[in-house]
Amino acid sequence: MPDIRRCERIRWPRPVIEHSGDTAIKIWANERRGEKRICLWLEDAEYLVILAERKGYILLWTAYAVEQEHSKKKLRKEYAAAINS
Repeated sequence: MPDIRRCERIRWPRPVIEHSGDTAIKIWANERRGEKRICLWLEDAEYLVILAERKGYILLWTAYAVEQEHSKKKLRKEYAAAINS
């Protein structure tokens, strides 16, 4: 069964990336499974874009709605740790 919320936002990754300088988008880097990832979180719209850093370029890895409160809490904690380090 398709994720309707994800389908509704299929065109969102590009504008989020293009407007990454906007203060509404929280940006931080982390490591997941031994690879560097860049997270762009539009918290007010409950939307997360994940980019993968490669040699010489950046790849869109995934993007999805963040609706569960425990997931939002985890992202807030991850963001705070990244900006305070």
